[in-house]
Amino acid sequence: MDAERWPDVARPPSAGAARTAVARRLVGRALDRLELTTPGAEGPLLTLHDPDAFHRRIGRDGLIGFGESYMAGEWDSEDLAGVLTVLARHVDELVPAPLRRLRGLWVSARPAADRNTRAGARENIQRHYDLSNDLFSAFLDPTLSYSSAVFTGFPARSADLPEAQHRKIDRLLDLARVGDGTRLLEIGTGWGELALRAAARGARVTTLTLSAEQADLARARIAAAGLSDRVDVQLRDYRDAEGRYDAVVSVEMIEAVGAEFWQSYFTALRRALAPGGRIALQSITMGHQQMLHTAATHTWISKYVFPGGLIPSRRAITEHSAAAGLTVAADHGYGEHYAETLRLWRERFTAARPTVTALGFDTVFQRMWEFYLAYSEAGFRSGYLDVRQLLLTEGTHR
Repeated sequence: MDAERWPDVARPPSAGAARTAVARRLVGRALDRLELTTPGAEGPLLTLHDPDAFHRRIGRDGLIGFGESYMAGEWDSEDLAGVLTVLARHVDELVPAPLRRLRGLWVSARPAADRNTRAGARENIQRHYDLSNDLFSAFLDPTLSYSSAVFTGFPARSADLPEAQHRKIDRLLDLARVGDGTRLLEIGTGWGELALRAAARGARVTTLTLSAEQADLARARIAAAGLSDRVDVQLRDYRDAEGRYDAVVSVEMIEAVGAEFWQSYFTALRRALAPGGRIALQSITMGHQQMLHTAATHTWISKYVFPGGLIPSRRAITEHSAAAGLTVAADHGYGEHYAETLRLWRERFTAARPTVTALGFDTVFQRMWEFYLAYSEAGFRSGYLDVRQLLLTEGTHR
């Protein structure tokens, strides 16, 4: 293991004996109660390879330590998403209520360096989306869509992904009434599939991203489709968007904005909207209290996967959009579709491990990515997370 690349994974922390003992007792009781370590249990099993390191990490760093322990290979499961789903369903029961009230004494605050200022947002986006276009190509489908698909039935198959991603995109474009001649602003380009699909309808698209890698590949894909005259890909912060548009679409972008800047985000959406225009927003959501707790906590996801990000609640979206002069005119959730999307991505990632290794991503990274995908899938399967498509309009419902 590269200790310089993975300093907190390479060496288990020197947690105090008391904290380790408390972690051993609490975690052991929780795993036993949920039958996650019970031989012969009907549900998924968690196998501990190094119990001492496992409990030391949790005693020192809580859920961050739990994820780092997996990255270090100190525990495993033949059904990782299943184990994490059971834990997510019982997350509020894992720690006794008196100790939950003291969570501020043992959780870490989010690093100030992760704030999504203009400079910080560029760095945070680059840390995830500029890892490698080839890495994302290894597990995404040919549309390179990195957000929830919409399927026609379950269980979904890998071959269903391209059509299911187009179904998701088409629903958003329909929600925003994008058609021939529509002036469309997209905030968060991805690798260009929504811009391609909108341009094919006859729209004129301006799409913004902070990822140089995504911008380069999106431009190449748009040129290959012969649509460069209809799509302008800009390396630009959403706060610096220029012009007025008939429609604005933003897919799973708000999660990367950070709570501190949600008002700036909705203000930018409202400022870009021409009179009578429509905004189609796709967002992952969580419960409001869970969001407030997460906002105050440095999590495994914020440390290793999405620095500076925070999943909003529906209440937060409603309140911040209203403060910008916008109304939620439609709101549809489909979290079970995201669970299936993530399962398929995880299976494709596992199958592509030789390719991922050849790209230079080591075993720790691969275990991190597998944990991230399974962790996210568990959030949706347990109902802890949801994904929603929303229509925002000016002032009152239209």
